[in-house]
Amino acid sequence: MRRILLLAAVVGAAGCANRRQPLYSWGQYEDLIYASYAKPGAVPPEAQVEKLEADYQRARSENLRMPPGWHAHLGYLYFELGKADQARQEFETEKASFPESAVFMNRLLAKFNKP
Repeated sequence: MRRILLLAAVVGAAGCANRRQPLYSWGQYEDLIYASYAKPGAVPPEAQVEKLEADYQRARSENLRMPPGWHAHLGYLYFELGKADQARQEFETEKASFPESAVFMNRLLAKFNKP
């Protein structure tokens, strides 16, 4: 009987343990992607960049990573705004953070080198 009570106490304590920290900080990224496809132009690139940069600062303060595609999307927005250097930097960051995106990011980066 004592063993059963002890086992119940251990299982109960394990259930109260802190949850693991999320792997990524999604912020408003998913909502912005949805809005950009569902209602193109509804959220201008400048507003998206502002929201994404705020999410990035929040994630850094909580030691969280940005999700796959986040840096690529921000790079695309910078490209739309004519900020090629910042776009290139975000594409490089996406490639370094998620090596599986290297082929696509390299294609995008190659476009910067064409006349």
